[in-house]
Amino acid sequence: MTYIFIYGTLKKGQPNYYRMTDGSKGKAEYCGKGYTLEKYPLVIAGEYNIPFLLNVPGLGHHITGEIYSVNSQMLQYLDEFEGCPDWYQRTPVRITVVEWEGKNNPPEGSPAVNSIQECFVYCTTTYQPEWMKSPFYDNYDSYGDHGLQYVVH
Repeated sequence: MTYIFIYGTLKKGQPNYYRMTDGSKGKAEYCGKGYTLEKYPLVIAGEYNIPFLLNVPGLGHHITGEIYSVNSQMLQYLDEFEGCPDWYQRTPVRITVVEWEGKNNPPEGSPAVNSIQECFVYCTTTYQPEWMKSPFYDNYDSYGDHGLQYVVH
């Protein structure tokens, strides 16, 4: 199983969350919540108001999200859904654990609150230069005050 950090439309309560629970695509188990140890710019961009985590460590905010344990089938599905490696690149990042409830913990046990867990995140280096002038967010919610609701396509 592989740990994935989800910050956008795949989180609980967001437009694409159903993809994480579709057992025909593989297995994804919610493990907990956390935030990126490093700061990153998270923007909402494009005609569909897609959240993009720009791979520019040190700029922006600590990004909050959800940690999932996924099997190889779900990982392959997520790579395809995220357009990896063209749109997004699956990149290892360090996540500070805020809460943990994963049932299938690694042999060394469950991560403690405030411990660091390495996870993969879908971020991008292939972004439009003007995105760097967009507002940076620390938490994505399609239905947030920003008024940029994700457009299902």
